Order: sequence, then structure tokens, then C-alpha cells
Amino acid sequence: MTTARSTLIDPASTPYYHCIARCVRQAFLCGEDHLTNKNYEHRKPWVVDRLKELAAVFAIEVCAYAVMSNHYHVVLHIDAECASNWSDCEVLQRWTQLFDGPLLVQRFLTGSPLDKAERLRVTAFAAEYRQRLMSISWFMRCLNEHLARKANEEDQCKGRFWEGRFKSQALLDEAALLSCMAYVDLNPVRAGTATMPETSDFTAVQERIGQWQDGGRKGWLKPMQTQKKQQGVIPFALADYFELVDWTGRAIREDKRGVVSSQLPPILHRLGLDPNGWLDTMPPYGNRFAVGVGRLKVLQGFAEKMGKRWLHGMVASRCLFVG
Repeated sequence: MTTARSTLIDPASTPYYHCIARCVRQAFLCGEDHLTNKNYEHRKPWVVDRLKELAAVFAIEVCAYAVMSNHYHVVLHIDAECASNWSDCEVLQRWTQLFDGPLLVQRFLTGSPLDKAERLRVTAFAAEYRQRLMSISWFMRCLNEHLARKANEEDQCKGRFWEGRFKSQALLDEAALLSCMAYVDLNPVRAGTATMPETSDFTAVQERIGQWQDGGRKGWLKPMQTQKKQQGVIPFALADYFELVDWTGRAIREDKRGVVSSQLPPILHRLGLDPNGWLDTMPPYGNRFAVGVGRLKVLQGFAEKMGKRWLHGMVASRCLFVG
């Protein structure tokens, strides 16, 4: 039975979510279709460019992404505090970057005089749009509809482009966020299209490496920790994350399957992650969680909120998260 999106995405439980969208019949979004000999590599920047555009409008930040041949992954953070600090005018300006909006809103933004009833209606529109601008469902809708229209226009066809609504996983604690970000960034390694993080094209980790090599230039992705007690950043040091993704990428190579190096990244110990469970969760073994990822107690609490007694991934949680 399909679970309601409002249950799967609950900002009160966590602001972090892993979302996946897959093309219908596994048709090609990007990459090379060996059956038709058509190459769709030029579509990969469409995804990244639209993500950048939406991240600049929504109160939603992109933590990680990977654009694959017939699907993409993205890890998102809902910044509710940021959205609550926007004025009504800023909310309406942001929304109308994506949609025309009602005539009344357009009149307000151009400075036309409004009576009391019209101003109240504008305030109601702003309240509605503020909620939408921190909604992952609206973010994904604006991303997927845009990509579907462009692809269908190029292919000169109509109809569904995506397999269905996007899938989402709630990332219920820091360890879950770390494991999912690494999982997403290592997808090209899993698919055999890259051998190292720095050669994984159209991934967040490659983009972060490029920013770091440029002397730490500011990018559009949600920043990672550079010093202790920073606010509004992903709670992992960038250097630690690079080390972890690099180590994981090497450990899951065909000639090293099942081998756990003695040189473990210290972040695994700090977050209480079992090295063997970590490798079992990463590609090529696959993410063994469903709608939520986290330590067993947190996962049980999330299941209870959803009105369920059990969630797929509880066994994997026992293996991955220690302590």
C-alpha cells in the first residue's frame, strides 16, 4: 500500500531527505543508449543547472547529488528557519521567479495601490507560497516537470517521462546523513562509470573537490563544517568527508571486496558506525533502507509516527549503527 507523502516527509522528525527519481521504463535521461546508439550526455547539465536554480529560490539546500543514466539521486535539507525570516515581499518575489502568480500578486510586486481586502489576500498568498518554498514535494515537482518538458520537446514526443512520483528516505540522524551522502556520491563508482570520487562526473563530491582545489571558493551546495560550532552547515568536516568517500571507494573495488582497511577514517568511530556494516550499505551492495535511515531507536520512533510497527532497514540498522 502506498504511504502518503505527508507521512514520509515530516520536517518535525528530520530536515534531511534522500530523493530518487527514475525514468519511465528505465528510458535514458542521460548517458548513452546502446540499443539506439543515441547519446544523451548533454542532458546531465540540465539536472545540475535546475538544481542550482531551485536551490537559489527555495528554502531547500542540496547536500549531495548524482546524475546517472536513467535516474538521479539528491540529498536535500529543509531550511525552515531561513523561510520563516523572509518577508512576504521576498516570498512573492521568489515564487514569481518560477511561476507568474495571480494578477493581484503581480500588481503588489509592481507597487500598484491595493485596498485592505486585496492586501489581506496578498498576505494569504505569501503564507501559502512560503510553505511551498520549503516543501520537498514542490521542489521535486519543479525539478522533474522542467526536465520532462525539455526531454520530451527534444524527443518530439508526449506522455510520461518519469516512472512515478519520486521516492524519498528520511535521514533521521547524523550517521544516516553521512552514509546516504556517501552512497549518493559513490553511485558512479557502483555503476562502473568512474573509479575515483574526483572522476565521478556530475556528483556533489566532484564539485566539492573542485571548490576545495580552487582555494575553498564558495559554491551553491550546502556547506560542510570548516571549524567547530558552525551554524547552518552539514555537521562533518570537509576533509573527513573526502577521506571517508575515498576510502570507501577504494574498499569496494572488485579486487578488495570484503576487505576492511586498518586505516579507518576517524569519522566512522566518532559517529559510531561499524566498518563492515558501512561497506555492506555502500555500493555495489546497495542501500538496504527504505523510507527512513537511522539508528534503530530513531527508526522505531519514525515507524511509530507513520503508524507502522516495522520498517524495511531495521536489520541493516542493527549492523551499521553501533552504540
